[in-house]
Amino acid sequence: MFRWLRWLWPCSLAGRTAAVLLFGLVVVQVAGLTIHALDRVDLQRLQQGREVSQRVFSVWRSLLQLPPERRAGMLADLELPPGLRASYDYEPAARHGFPPPPPPLIRLFRLDSMMGAPPRFRPREVIASFDPRPDVLTVSFRFPDYGWLNLKLEFPPPRPWHSEHFLFAFVLMTLAAGLLTLWAVRRLTRPVRSLAEAANRLGRDVNAPPLPEDGPSEVATAARAFNTMAERIRRYVGDRTQMLAAIGHDLKTPITRLKLRAEFLDDDEQRRKMLADLDEMEAMIAATLAFARDESTGEPSVPVDLASLCRTVLDETADARPDFADAITYEGPEHLTVMARPGALKRALANLVGNAVAYGGAARLTLVPPATGMVRILVEDEGPGVPESELENVFQPFRRLETSRNRETGGTGLGLPIARNILRAHGGDVVLKNRQRGGLQALATLPV
Repeated sequence: MFRWLRWLWPCSLAGRTAAVLLFGLVVVQVAGLTIHALDRVDLQRLQQGREVSQRVFSVWRSLLQLPPERRAGMLADLELPPGLRASYDYEPAARHGFPPPPPPLIRLFRLDSMMGAPPRFRPREVIASFDPRPDVLTVSFRFPDYGWLNLKLEFPPPRPWHSEHFLFAFVLMTLAAGLLTLWAVRRLTRPVRSLAEAANRLGRDVNAPPLPEDGPSEVATAARAFNTMAERIRRYVGDRTQMLAAIGHDLKTPITRLKLRAEFLDDDEQRRKMLADLDEMEAMIAATLAFARDESTGEPSVPVDLASLCRTVLDETADARPDFADAITYEGPEHLTVMARPGALKRALANLVGNAVAYGGAARLTLVPPATGMVRILVEDEGPGVPESELENVFQPFRRLETSRNRETGGTGLGLPIARNILRAHGGDVVLKNRQRGGLQALATLPV
């Protein structure tokens, strides 16, 4: 039962708030209608008691004025209220040994008022009994001269929902109140949704526009705090990027001087090795600056034909690595348009394809049409794969696994981190998985 309740319990704040309010509304409606129904039953009984007592007193007065032999005939001609039966008999129908009626019934039908009537209308004796099983009240009045007036009152079942329009009115009120509650809850929780969307945008784009600081005081305070936090993050990122750019700029000058001095070395082998080391240092500095600066965040998003972009990346990789041209293939639709930053996305795909060719000797790119709002891009190779414990660690900057893939690689260890940063900035992601038939699979996702 609790499992079903957890499954039915909404996940969102708006859903939970609406569920609690609707449950409270139903409880209040049921309680109010129950009170109304009980009051209606009391009014019905009170009206019935007054009608019966007036009718009984009227019949008693009429029979007193007739001789005994005409009383039975007159009773047969009378029209009595529903549930009331009267007869003129020689013996009382109510007995002293029967259970007496409860005091509320005596007050309801004003039986004690008969004994307080004027002497000429007062019965000589009144006997009342009550049978709770069939819910029948029996009262016997003894005439001053001769005979008994026996009355039997059967209580009809209470009808608290007697109105034909009750169910319609109840459903209409509940629906109206439920719709009003849902509208109010969604409107009140909209700032929370906006705050979550802004946080998500900030995670993809540090330069996302700020939240409007309006609405209720609590919402405005939260928006102001969020905007302050976003501004501090932008300032922090800008300061670190500027620092790295300054370091890179300052390092280029001594590297250039070292290259010039290396040209004057007499040993050709040492000169070649020194220049190679300096070129590697310069490439590492450039890759580090590109990773820290993340210039893709400043590029606008435009409609991009993802299928054409994938084929372009594969063609350029095949031109750069002609020895692996036959192992570089594409499978997918001819055209598929998504909103993306073309330059940054091309760089991310080029990193994934380049890693597959460099470390796996092949690159099979498969573009899967959108499902559940996401496009999937699979890049597979035929290499040795990656240990399961390192599938996530390879996305850390400067993390290289030459021992597990290729001992002769000269990469900087920034290709996969850059690709993941770019894809996450687009609202997607990239993960690695070892294939059962051997090789590695990079699964990249992009929102439509």
